[in-house]
Amino acid sequence: MSDASAAKQAAGSAAADLVESGMMLGLGTGSTTACALEALGVRIQKEALDVVGVPTSFAAERLAHQYGIPLTTLDDTPRLDLALDGADEVDPQGRLIKGRGAAHTREKVVAHAAERFVVLIDPSKEVDTLGSQCPVPIEVVPMAVGPVQRLIGKLGGRPELRMGQAKDGPVITDQALWIIDAHFDGIEDPEALSRTLNDHPGILDHGLFLGMATDVICGEADGNVTHTRP
Repeated sequence: MSDASAAKQAAGSAAADLVESGMMLGLGTGSTTACALEALGVRIQKEALDVVGVPTSFAAERLAHQYGIPLTTLDDTPRLDLALDGADEVDPQGRLIKGRGAAHTREKVVAHAAERFVVLIDPSKEVDTLGSQCPVPIEVVPMAVGPVQRLIGKLGGRPELRMGQAKDGPVITDQALWIIDAHFDGIEDPEALSRTLNDHPGILDHGLFLGMATDVICGEADGNVTHTRP
């Protein structure tokens, strides 16, 4: 197992240990969260945990079925006890960039519905300044691509329409929309950028998660974890 895989396994196991019987859960998307779902599935089998989860993507839904995690919806379960998800960047204030897997809109909805939003990372995701190594994903209505790209340019960023790896054309989200990745050389004021993006027509949502994380669990290659509360 690589160091990165070991760190993700450590974070995922620690997150699964936070789950208690009777909880309503948010089930995030991505490789680190997949480790948590696998560990949770083991606990459900061994301990007969009574839990249900709301998946943040089709991929998370499939993993939940694979690991025997019962599912619900926010219509039936409007308030969640705990949401587990990864991040692409985390700064010292616990602010996040998410959305490399193009599921950030659903992830934000689920995180907002949760009493605790637990973020699972390995050390490579820790940054001093958001935007220093990952772009901000922005989910847009296709007809708004041009205006949003021009907005990003005015804000000092470099817009890039995310293209599919095994298909011709852009990546299509679970909402049937497109993703623009906004590259910045560090974001001086994430809150101001978030407000600007939220106010622009044609943007459904973006990957800045500010003031949402209640816990950050960072797994290490040696199996240890650091658990902080921003």
